[in-house]
Amino acid sequence: MRSMSGSRRNSGSSLVSSSSASSNLSHLEEDTWILWGRIVNEWEEWRRKKEKLLKELIHKGIPHHFRAIVWQLLGNATDMPVKNQYSELLKMSSPCEKLIRRDIARTYPEHDFFKGQDSLGQEVLFNVMKAYSLVDREVGYCQGSAFIVGLLLMQMPEEEAFCVFVRLMQEYRLRELFKPSMAELGLCIYQFEYLLQEQLPELNVHFRSQSFHTSMYASSWFLTLFLTFLPLPVATRIFDIFMYEGLEIIFRVGMAILQYNQTDLIQLDMEGMSQHFQKVIPHQFDSCPDKLILRAYQIKYNPKKMKKLEKEYTTFKNKEMEEQIEIKVSFGLLTGGTLLLWRGCLGQVTRAQEAEENYVIKRELAVARQQCSTASESLERAQDTIRELQQRKYTEQFVSSLQTQLEQSRLQEAELLGALKEMQDKVLELEKRSSLLPDESNVAQLQEELKLVKLRELETLHCFREMQDTVTELNQCWQQHVSRGGGGGHWKESPKKNAMNELQDKLMSMRLREAQAQAELREARLKVLQLESQNQIHGKLVSRQEEESAALQERVQYLTAQNKGLQGQLSEVKRKQAESDCKSKEEVMAVRLREADSMAAMAELRQRIAELEIQKEEGRIQGQLNHSDASQYITQLREQISELKNEVRHSVTHSEISRTWTELSLWPPSPCQYFHSAEI
Repeated sequence: MRSMSGSRRNSGSSLVSSSSASSNLSHLEEDTWILWGRIVNEWEEWRRKKEKLLKELIHKGIPHHFRAIVWQLLGNATDMPVKNQYSELLKMSSPCEKLIRRDIARTYPEHDFFKGQDSLGQEVLFNVMKAYSLVDREVGYCQGSAFIVGLLLMQMPEEEAFCVFVRLMQEYRLRELFKPSMAELGLCIYQFEYLLQEQLPELNVHFRSQSFHTSMYASSWFLTLFLTFLPLPVATRIFDIFMYEGLEIIFRVGMAILQYNQTDLIQLDMEGMSQHFQKVIPHQFDSCPDKLILRAYQIKYNPKKMKKLEKEYTTFKNKEMEEQIEIKVSFGLLTGGTLLLWRGCLGQVTRAQEAEENYVIKRELAVARQQCSTASESLERAQDTIRELQQRKYTEQFVSSLQTQLEQSRLQEAELLGALKEMQDKVLELEKRSSLLPDESNVAQLQEELKLVKLRELETLHCFREMQDTVTELNQCWQQHVSRGGGGGHWKESPKKNAMNELQDKLMSMRLREAQAQAELREARLKVLQLESQNQIHGKLVSRQEEESAALQERVQYLTAQNKGLQGQLSEVKRKQAESDCKSKEEVMAVRLREADSMAAMAELRQRIAELEIQKEEGRIQGQLNHSDASQYITQLREQISELKNEVRHSVTHSEISRTWTELSLWPPSPCQYFHSAEI
């Protein structure tokens, strides 16, 4: 760190100044400084033996004052031969100088370091871009690379920024991205489309139906590493991880952004989605970049599959190139008129691209202005918070009262949770009771069944009355027949009358049989009606049971989904609790280490006092000095003893204050607030 600060003083082009390090750093910041200072001093050991812990710390964010040296160490750009050539490269002329001068003003136009024509930031940015265009003449200059170099210049001097940028172009696939053919950009878009199709198929179908191509929104993500899309603090956190893992974090963050906005994007058309990408998405994670990083690492990313896709894309492009060569060979050279036509089309395409660039620049300017106003407001709020914290005096009585209030609030929270649980149980019980009651549709079905039953009952009564009439008629006929044959025997009557009587008997017997058959037929019809009504009733019951079973299945699915959501929330709460416990333990350990250091200093001071007192006694006993000299020597010793005692009191006071601040840091229900104020 001493060497880095020396290089900063010599260069003068870095934004990091000594005034940015406040004297009122919290203990947490001090511990972070100590930890990252140890990492920088023991870099090789951490890369070999503690790589997992280093990765976790980088995911949480590299402190601003350590970014310069850590980025150089991550990119292995501390000792590069090209650094010695930098001054010679600046003396040479580059064919890309006009293009670089034209685009310099578009790079971070609202940032203080690059604001204003011929400012220090624009000058050093021009130097780095010009030097690289001379080192790598195949790539030369590309507009998107200026944003990456600008971010590097915000953290380190121009010579070191040049070395890191050269390493990024050589080792991080950026050189292939910025080549004139931009073949690597096509590969990245191809791989990103596969991830989108595999993990967000509904959103992918919606994009295709609206002709909203992936290159329309994702090209700038890969070319500028989100520096022109997201706010600078969030994009810098992503760049920290990019320096460690490469382009994998760009894929993860892009998929996390789409997954977070999937519900809103599906409901929009092409113009609405463009507005959503420009105005809504960039400011969703301003207050909490950790949320975006956490979502990014929940995305499934398979490096082997990405390698396979790279081979497929290379094979496809080679085949396409061979086909183009065959077409050119088969059709021969283009005529002059065709060439003019092609040149006109290319001119139109170029003008369209320039119009699109102008639109993008205007959008970036509006976003930058909004970010500037937001940042100024945040700075004012932070300054107010710092003043309030400096003016407050936390005493033991105040801390105890806060702890009492905390316990009371926790008890109230527990009571409220219990009451909420009881209310939820009551709601579930009422829902069960309401599910057992018939709903309006079931009541209507029952009324229809009742009407049908009443109609069948009326039909049955009608049949019964017909049967009664038939029986009455037959009874009357029988009585007439009996009255005719009851006065004496048929042998006294004439043969003709006897034949008539026999025919009447047969007719009577036939009517009886007919009545019996009709009765049996009506009985059968009644049985059929009864069976049909029972069949309908059973059918209604089966349909109602099926509806109830379907409702129960939906209820089970809903409860299962709710259970999964609650389990996810529980795991998230447990993780946050574990993180807060870990932070509190680290803070307690740091405080104890400081107390041990202060105790050791006190012991040394007391030993020094004892030695001085012994010297005083020896001088008095031996009589080496005269009376005046001895009194003067004793006065000096007493002054030294008083000064040492004052230092002891000061160290004791400092240890008590640190212990009080430790108790305060363990008190609040949400430690993120103190952590946020500490960062400010």
